[in-house]
Amino acid sequence: MAPRYRVTLTKEERKELEAISTKGKRAAQTVLYARALLLLDVGEYDQKWIVAQAAEALGTTTRSLEHLKKRSVEEGLHAAIERKKRETAPREIQFGGEFEAKLLALACSEAPEGRERWTIRLL
Repeated sequence: MAPRYRVTLTKEERKELEAISTKGKRAAQTVLYARALLLLDVGEYDQKWIVAQAAEALGTTTRSLEHLKKRSVEEGLHAAIERKKRETAPREIQFGGEFEAKLLALACSEAPEGRERWTIRLL
């Protein structure tokens, strides 16, 4: 079966991915994905690896590399190697700005009688 998605990198993209995989501090997954895209490139700049060989060399599965190739082709290079940003907040905001303003005003006021300072429980 012919590969459905083909990763073809330009010289600039290859240089950028090589810099990501060799220089600086980055998330391990970002470095792994950059190395994988370099191996899976079918352009004219490097040797050709098949997905199974790249998966074995990188210690990952062929399925994850196929998904990586798909993201790279459909969404672009940076979308493929970086984590996707959350669209929704992890949980709903319970208190609005009005509550926060009242709480700050109370915390900045004098402590209650018999106390040195405000505690979380007292607030």
